[in-house]
Amino acid sequence: MTLTAGTIQRLRVDREVSPYGYFLTDEEHDVILHYTELTRDIMIDEELDVFLFYDTEDRLASTMKKPYLTLGEVAALEVADIHSRFGYFLEMGIGRQLMLPASELPELKTLRPIIGDKVYVKLAHDRVGRLVAELAGEEELAPLVFHAPSSWLNTWHEAVVYRALRMGTFFVVEGGPLGFGALGLLHESQRPQPLRVGDRVRVRIAHVREDGRVNVTLAERKEVGMDLDANRLLQFLKERPNGAMPYSDETPSDLITQRFQISKSAFKRAMGRLMKAGFVTQEGSWSKLTELGSATDTAEAEQKLAQIQAEQRRPDARRKPSRPSDAAAQRSQSARRSADQPGTTSAERKQSDDRRQTGSYKPIGDRKQTDGRFGSNERNTMNERKSTDDRRSTGSGRAYDSSGTGQARGDHSRPSAGRKPFSSGQGNGRSNFRKDDR
Repeated sequence: MTLTAGTIQRLRVDREVSPYGYFLTDEEHDVILHYTELTRDIMIDEELDVFLFYDTEDRLASTMKKPYLTLGEVAALEVADIHSRFGYFLEMGIGRQLMLPASELPELKTLRPIIGDKVYVKLAHDRVGRLVAELAGEEELAPLVFHAPSSWLNTWHEAVVYRALRMGTFFVVEGGPLGFGALGLLHESQRPQPLRVGDRVRVRIAHVREDGRVNVTLAERKEVGMDLDANRLLQFLKERPNGAMPYSDETPSDLITQRFQISKSAFKRAMGRLMKAGFVTQEGSWSKLTELGSATDTAEAEQKLAQIQAEQRRPDARRKPSRPSDAAAQRSQSARRSADQPGTTSAERKQSDDRRQTGSYKPIGDRKQTDGRFGSNERNTMNERKSTDDRRSTGSGRAYDSSGTGQARGDHSRPSAGRKPFSSGQGNGRSNFRKDDR
């Protein structure tokens, strides 16, 4: 049997050695149980379940106290002390502290936990087999969390940061009676300021993903947050000299986020609410209180803003009844007009409807009849050109005079005397006719 630090083993009490304590055995190895590690009176030859660890003299020792986690397990441990050189010391439930090396934490010190924060860690061994803590990541947490239910959408929950990155902050969103929690992400665009590892915040579930994880936000819903932001900005203006501030819709978004911890879109919505209520005006890059805004106290302002929001949500009872679209009416009129034209087929009527919708419609009555068929002059000309090209390619066609008279110029295979035959040309765009023939 192998005795490994960080595990719970069942050992027999072999003997007592004063003033140190009891020695436990697995019949192969002995482990000391100090008097300070007893939780009750014990007897010789009694079997005990003890937790194994290394004491201050690097000796394998045991305790009857129950730890918060064992080797390979994950738990949230509280930061008890910080050492600038070695790292962080965590409470693990046995009266001894577990070290979390500084190398496990972010390089930026503002992202590191503080005393009192709870950090998700895994119990592991260092190079020589001593117990240390490692920050738990997605790989360690994924088997322990559950899929967030769809009913969580737009609800508020407590969450603890387990990883802090520039692109976003990762949380374990606590599930209460449901279990360990669910994994969540706060995107950097929704984060007013960086959050440290172990930071505990209240988040709103903005989206429940198909894989059971969630996207969270620190802001209220747009309808609620608009009033809260408007009240904040109004209070800020009242505290400013002359009731003015150098922030408006023209202010860059990074300055607004830095000063008010809200996005520029939220700032513009809140300012629009205040301007609609008549409390604020904007002049260039400045926003100023109006006389009404200066004379209105906080309670009256909140009531006024709530009234404006209620009016915006009220359905418009005077909305006109819907009428059929112009496109539908045009198609109906086109169908009746095409049906009245004699000699038209269903295919021609459909083509006419398509042209009328695209704006290239020409009435059937305006088309000229050629060879007993309805068609435009342009279509007939294109057919003639195609027929001429076919005859030229086969060598059996007749050339036509370029003057447009339609008279034959001769057979391609037998040019007349004094005239040059047609050639493929050199791509210079010039005619192959002789000058005196043009």
